[in-house]
Amino acid sequence: MSLTLRVLAPDQNVYDDTADEIILPSTTGLLGVLPGHISMVTAIDFGVLRVLKNGNWNSIALTGGFAEVESNEVTVLVNKAELGKNIDSAKAEVELEQAKNQLSQAEDKKTSTDKIKAQETFNKAKTWFQASKSN
Repeated sequence: MSLTLRVLAPDQNVYDDTADEIILPSTTGLLGVLPGHISMVTAIDFGVLRVLKNGNWNSIALTGGFAEVESNEVTVLVNKAELGKNIDSAKAEVELEQAKNQLSQAEDKKTSTDKIKAQETFNKAKTWFQASKSN
């Protein structure tokens, strides 16, 4: 028995296939889903979705949204997503370093808007870098 996994972003269908197991980056921590899992809805955080299929783990970078599990079907609706194998690791590393610098500079600023934007940019860059290294 397997799961049907769909990962959808506003601009693309990122993944639509079966999986033996998935690990979701929910807002309350990592959540493992196997066939026969109870029905549920959870919020998705910035993070890497891990997909086990035929003994191989693959990754998908996610920026936040929701996931629904029902009758061995998992639907993940997110703001942005990308398969880890499609991410340029070197470029992701450079973007992560730039985001770290931007975050440290934002710590000195007085406006919380700058800090929030810098933290979001850092979280996205970190997620994309992690996903690029997971394949």
